[in-house]
Amino acid sequence: MKRFIAGEDRQQITLLPDCLDDYITADNPVRLVEVFVDELDLGALGFAGAVPEATGRPAYHPATLLKIYVYGYLNRVPSSRRLERESQRNIELIWLTGRLMPDFKTLADFRKENGPAIQAACAQFVVLCRRLNLFSKAVVAVDGSKFKAVNNRDKNFTAAKVEARLAQVEASIGRYLAALDRADREPSDIAEARTVRLNEKIAGLREQMQALQAMGRQVEAAPDGQVSLTDPDARSMATSGKGTGLVGYNVQAAVDAEHHLIVAHAVTNVGSDRAQLAPMGLLAQKATGCTTLTVLADRGYLSGEQVLACEGTGVLPCVPKTLTSGHAKRGLFTGQDFVYDAERDHYTCPAGRHLTKGAARSDRRTEDDAMDHYRNLTACLGCALKPRCTPTETRRVKRWVHEGVLDAMQTRLDRMPDAMKIRRQTVEHPFGTLKAWMGATHFLTRTLAKVRTEMSLQVLAYNMKRMIQIFGVGSLLAAIRA
Repeated sequence: MKRFIAGEDRQQITLLPDCLDDYITADNPVRLVEVFVDELDLGALGFAGAVPEATGRPAYHPATLLKIYVYGYLNRVPSSRRLERESQRNIELIWLTGRLMPDFKTLADFRKENGPAIQAACAQFVVLCRRLNLFSKAVVAVDGSKFKAVNNRDKNFTAAKVEARLAQVEASIGRYLAALDRADREPSDIAEARTVRLNEKIAGLREQMQALQAMGRQVEAAPDGQVSLTDPDARSMATSGKGTGLVGYNVQAAVDAEHHLIVAHAVTNVGSDRAQLAPMGLLAQKATGCTTLTVLADRGYLSGEQVLACEGTGVLPCVPKTLTSGHAKRGLFTGQDFVYDAERDHYTCPAGRHLTKGAARSDRRTEDDAMDHYRNLTACLGCALKPRCTPTETRRVKRWVHEGVLDAMQTRLDRMPDAMKIRRQTVEHPFGTLKAWMGATHFLTRTLAKVRTEMSLQVLAYNMKRMIQIFGVGSLLAAIRA
């Protein structure tokens, strides 16, 4: 074959054997994996086997197995079986491990038995980013996204699902009984065979009904009213699409607004984000080392208790308020039309009259209902704007006793008109990228503890790729060695 680039003869014998290091360029990301893991103190991080036993069969060093996993997640190869095959044919993994080829069981057991240590090792990359002064802007965006678990939707049961499936089985039994009656009125060989088949289906459906009734009792006994058979920790969660949902986990992430690095993350099996604002804000503050940290989040995180929990910690949440009142649809004044004066502790209504705080009865006030009531009985009686204000005798305005922290948060939002645009551009893209890497079934492992380990490896891979895009492999190698 002339005038084509020709390859080498496979039978050609070289005078000197090739050096394995020559196949790996100086800017190959696999060198970053090598240096990053070698710089870790695996014993202090809690890895089992970091100190070899004096007797028995020698084991693989934890650093070798950790390098394989970091390389695998960096290249979208999270499966232990696929990593076993890659270690036998992938020149980068052969270089990284020094021709060691652990079997898939060894790799899977390492990830299973060293979950907290692997999570701590992944968090060390954020410490490296902090050492490089990448979090000087002190603004992070927080959001949550639903990730699919191994558990199939049909293997997850709630009270509503059990009831719906029982209704389906009962309807099927009714149809088969009607068909059985018709078959009995048609004496023939075909009708006889059909009768036998229908009886078998009815018996199977009755067994299924008994199983569903037993599952219903398990669901009632479950603390949160759910039972998942494949992954016991996975939970059914609603998504943004109407009538849709998945069985999985709620992944929380705090992303730096300047470099779009994931500074903190968490995995829960609670579908709501309502109780995650303060925990994620404090995790991000600890990771970035910022004394004062602005946290941007959407309306799903709005909770007065969570905002109050951030007070005095240096975490400054910025969450837009949710307007739940139906007064605007009825043509009535809303709460925003009443202006509060903190110095005088009263509201000014649209008519210009003052609503003062009424005396609260101590026997009616509880910690769950710590609300003050503001009203002006005299002004409301003869007010010309009353038809646009309230259909009742007088208009009352409720105010939470800690409403001041929400007012301060609203002031911060007013000073940052692009806050929600920055939040959307910052935190939503990483979730889309991670889900694209992870494929149709996002998680491969089961139970919450193992899923957290898997997510930490995914976040480490994401941050590594971001840092390579920002600095390059050479600069990162120098920074890690420094």
